[in-house]
Amino acid sequence: MAGMAPTVAIVGAGFAGIAAGVKLRKAGIDNFTIYERSLDIGGTWRDNTYPGCEVDTSSSLYSFSFTTPSWGRTHAKQADLRKYLEGVADDFGLRAHIRTGTGVERAVWDDAAHTYTLELDDGTTARCDVLISAVGFLNVPKFPTWPGLETFRGPVFHTARWEHEHDLTGKRVAVVGTGSSAIQLVPEVAKVAGRVLLFQREPGWVMPKGERDHTPEEREALRDPLRWRRERLRQLWRIEKNLWRAAVYRPGSKVNAKMERFCRAYIDKQFSDRPDLRDAVTPAYPYWGKRVIFATTFYPALKRHNVELVPRAVTTVTETGVIDADGREHPADVLVLATGFQPTNYLAHIEVVGRGGRSLHEYWAGEPRAFLGIAVPGFPNFFMLYGPGTNGGEIVWMLERQAEWAVRAVRRLQRTGAAAVEVKRGCADAYDRWLQWTVRKTAWTVSNNYFKSSSGRVVTQWPYSPLAYWALTKAFGGWTERATPGPGNLRFRPRERATAAP
Repeated sequence: MAGMAPTVAIVGAGFAGIAAGVKLRKAGIDNFTIYERSLDIGGTWRDNTYPGCEVDTSSSLYSFSFTTPSWGRTHAKQADLRKYLEGVADDFGLRAHIRTGTGVERAVWDDAAHTYTLELDDGTTARCDVLISAVGFLNVPKFPTWPGLETFRGPVFHTARWEHEHDLTGKRVAVVGTGSSAIQLVPEVAKVAGRVLLFQREPGWVMPKGERDHTPEEREALRDPLRWRRERLRQLWRIEKNLWRAAVYRPGSKVNAKMERFCRAYIDKQFSDRPDLRDAVTPAYPYWGKRVIFATTFYPALKRHNVELVPRAVTTVTETGVIDADGREHPADVLVLATGFQPTNYLAHIEVVGRGGRSLHEYWAGEPRAFLGIAVPGFPNFFMLYGPGTNGGEIVWMLERQAEWAVRAVRRLQRTGAAAVEVKRGCADAYDRWLQWTVRKTAWTVSNNYFKSSSGRVVTQWPYSPLAYWALTKAFGGWTERATPGPGNLRFRPRERATAAP
């Protein structure tokens, strides 16, 4: 006789949290609560509302496999993605499980009771048997510390915290940073601003994205589930070919050299009449040393009469402008910080304490790592989605695989009556050594990027294809875990199991 399902707490209601909730429900487990710090669901697609915000990946792949959405574009915009997540939550009955406006600040493992005590930001506590972190990792904005920043007289805000009350019409707008957010933002702001100053510390490799609206015929065709799945498989195969043996990330490989030649040809074509811009936007590091940027409108926007690319970093801010690394001051009315996030600061808003009172951040000591990016030894019944070493490939596909791995562990607790499972330290260490051996051969290690910890260790990236990751999550299951025996299959009978807050 199988035991009752463990209670599960999921932290975060973005793509990862919604995926975990749906996978639990599909497994027949309804004893879970999704805690969301914000007042609504959506995660990064709730936070980022800057003009031009849209996904870099094909809409057909940036979707859950268990849905058949009818996207209006090849690359969905922010508002459509948020609406999509809300629809999934409604369609799969997740609303009753979600507590918005409730953040989890601390989770402490009780080795005697085999439960986590959750300390919530409203001052209350809750308990759960299993904890799933679905907080992502590109969610803590990185704010610069330039001298004089606090003296600037005009509006100052980060792209991830866009302040819509400011009218940019006719204004001098200084945008600092040339990552994906800035490159989506600048073409839109340039349509209304009097002048746009874009400060670039280092250029990125740019590939044309080819974003466009779907034709009515395409939208109708993609409503067919079979056609929809066929398109997803086609997109996955394209990714698989480039990521075979991590080839696209390795300088000197045929596919890496081919992609770099393509990017250089794209630069030459776009700036054949502007050698100054051509030189300024050409990177001096290998292809994929930093995150490749997919954009079709960015290069044309740089040639607009009201846009100036400043290929230098910002060093100081004055009351009326910014000063670049050459000491030149640029007057500005509005300062937009497209300065990215703190990607290696995993679980920045929650402290997880495992066996022996040791916190996860103490265990990591500045270098986050996890088995498959999901499980950490010493932290029983704890699983991460979009954890260390999982950025890359196709993120929604990866999130589903991670959620499935966590749900299998929950079902194992239910099936066997075990009190807890955790990954074996030897398995976790061996996996980490293999992953680091692989990434040492990539362009990431020789370039300035957000993939590395302060020691230079690559901690965010997955170097292979999404299908390879799927295979590993299928192959490495129970034998990599250590189970703590419970009192038979009665471990989770109703009067004994912990109860998460409703």
